[in-house]
Order: sequence, then C-alpha cells, then structure tokens
Amino acid sequence: MKRIESIFHPSDFSEASEVAFEHALRLALVAKAELTMLHVDSGNDSDWADFPGVRSTLERWGLILPGSPKSAVGDLGIKVQKVLATSQSPVRASVDFLERHPADLVVLAVHQYEGNVRWQHKRVAEPIAHAAEAMTLYLPHGVPGFVAHKDGAISLSKILVPVAKKPRPGPAIGAVERMIRSLGLPPGKVNLLHVGASGDMPPMQIPAEPGWDWTVHVLEGDPVEVIVQTAAASKSDLIVMTTEGPHGFLDALRGNTAARVLRECSCPVLTLHA
Repeated sequence: MKRIESIFHPSDFSEASEVAFEHALRLALVAKAELTMLHVDSGNDSDWADFPGVRSTLERWGLILPGSPKSAVGDLGIKVQKVLATSQSPVRASVDFLERHPADLVVLAVHQYEGNVRWQHKRVAEPIAHAAEAMTLYLPHGVPGFVAHKDGAISLSKILVPVAKKPRPGPAIGAVERMIRSLGLPPGKVNLLHVGASGDMPPMQIPAEPGWDWTVHVLEGDPVEVIVQTAAASKSDLIVMTTEGPHGFLDALRGNTAARVLRECSCPVLTLHA
C-alpha cells in the first residue's frame, strides 16, 4: 500500500453520510492527507452551510479549541476542500471530479437494501467505485463504524479478511498490517477466513505484528453466508477484501462475493484492487 495522500468523500448530507464523513476526516488526520468532500445539487438548493462541520467536529473531538480559526485545521497537518457542484447527474459530476483529481481512498455511505448511497435515490456508489480504482471504504447505513462520534476514537481490534486463491489475498493482508502500524492500534485479532476445501487455501505470509493474533479459519459453505456469519460471531469491526476486475468492487451489485457481503454485513467493508 502506498501512502494515502488524498481522500474523496461524496456526501448526500444524510445521517449515513455524516458517519462516513467522520471516518474520512479521522483517516485524513492519521494520514495527514487532503480530504475533499463533494456534494452535487441539481437545483441550486444547497449551500456551504449544509456540509458537515469540520471545525465543529474537531472541537467535539478535543483536537482544536472552541472558536478556532480555519487555520487551526491546517495546523493539524490536513487540508479540507468542500466542493459544491450543480449538475443533473451526481454520478457524472462525481466521476468527472475523480478523473481530474484521482484519490487514494474513497469513503462512501451506502444503503444496504440497494447497495447505493441515497443521493437523489440514484445509483451513485457503483459508478464512483468503478471510476476510482482506489481503496474504497463502505459505511452501511445504520452502522456506527469504528470511529466514535463523541471523541473520534478509533476502535479496530477485530478484523476479518476473507481469503481465496483468486483474487490473491496479499493486498488485503498488507493493508491490515499497514493499518495496524499507521493507526497505532492496540493489540487485537485478525481472522483470516477461507471458505472451501483446505487444499484450496492460498499461500499467505502472516505479518508479525506485536500483540496481534492472526488466526486462519477454514470453513465450508456458501462464501457470503459464511463470511457474514463469521463477521457477526466474531463481532468484527471491519471486513477487508481484495477484489479484481476492470470494473472494481461494485461491478457486483450484480452478484460478486464482496458486493453481497456488503449488503448483508453489519460492519464497514474496505476493498482493494488486486
């Protein structure tokens, strides 16, 4: 994984997007990255005040003093950009923006019943994910995630990584290792889950992270059902999956494993291209 320098968060100003925004902001703080928030309005009905409050959030988290100037945000080592675009197509506007300004990480709120952000009730997550070719963090609606609203604390002690021969699991395992180090996470557990015959288990190099227990599980059954059930039983804070293909993760909403997991799981999902 290369260093995250830019994070993109499209917002529909919903409650679900607020949770995704907090994750995007917290990760930007850790990575010292640039955060771009984009809202697309078809009728000029929105204004800057509708965007989530960056300074008010940082004040609530105790990272800046109440009433701090805008410069206090930059003093934390991050840059935040808010973009308000007028277009009849939130999808096209978002994709156009990403083509001009590629991001290293995309953070999206999604409604599980349709696999999309709610933005004007149109499919947005799928084409945005296709365009990004970046790591994408999905926050299902109603799921609080691993960043605390009150103080911004990160709670990531149980991570599930489904593994298979194809796509290769290396990028996902490497991402978890990098996450443990960059976020300074306390000791926890990583469950490496292979659904299928033990003989089909892909070769893996297990990182040696002090205090972290990496356990391999081999189970039979429907991959999606087993992954979702294992995540629930282990109370996973995050599922990390490697995906492949020219259309990225949500090419799926037509049926691949990652998309089906997202629709049914009760925790955030991070995907990476193989």
